[in-house]
Amino acid sequence: MWWPLLLCALAGTLGGAGYGLVADREYAASGYVVVRQAEGSDPAGAVGNAQAFGRIATGDAVLTTAQADAGVTLAELRDGVRAATSPDAPMIEITGTATSGARAAEMANAVARALIAYGNDAAESTGARLTVFADAQPSAAPVSSTPLVRLAVGLVAGLVVGLLVLLVRTEGRDPAPAATAVPDQTARTDRTDRPDGTDRADRTDRALRSLSPR
Repeated sequence: MWWPLLLCALAGTLGGAGYGLVADREYAASGYVVVRQAEGSDPAGAVGNAQAFGRIATGDAVLTTAQADAGVTLAELRDGVRAATSPDAPMIEITGTATSGARAAEMANAVARALIAYGNDAAESTGARLTVFADAQPSAAPVSSTPLVRLAVGLVAGLVVGLLVLLVRTEGRDPAPAATAVPDQTARTDRTDRPDGTDRADRTDRALRSLSPR
């Protein structure tokens, strides 16, 4: 009865172990770009400019320039770099993700430099200048889950599937209807109950004895 649960748990464990062995480990590195308003302009506008530059940090205009610097394809930059901004500070966080810590840092720093060049070219119209606040540094620890964690996730997923299979099998077995006893009517075919406890056969026998000569 419990074999589907054991089978699904084994399949989930093997699947998690296999994925943990073949999946690439991912590393992340983050750098920061700060936006400063030019002298004579509204300092509060720096936050708004940071929001605007954060939205174009992962656009093709910036990534095309960063591609050669990072030494990766444009598709890799699109998939491996993201930008985030703060509603309270004129700061742009640029995070690179790759299969090694050094490559992740290179991608983030390349995009940061390309964004700074793009923003400073438009400084006369925006009144803002961009500078590096902190370079991205390679990380020694991966951000992806370890093979042991993936193994545990596979085991849990297999147990859940096995329990669902058992539940479906149990609900599919409807109990057989209980047999209903049918009283035998043949023995009562020629019998007619009377209030005094006699029946038709007794009455017939009495009538024949009364007619026989003594």
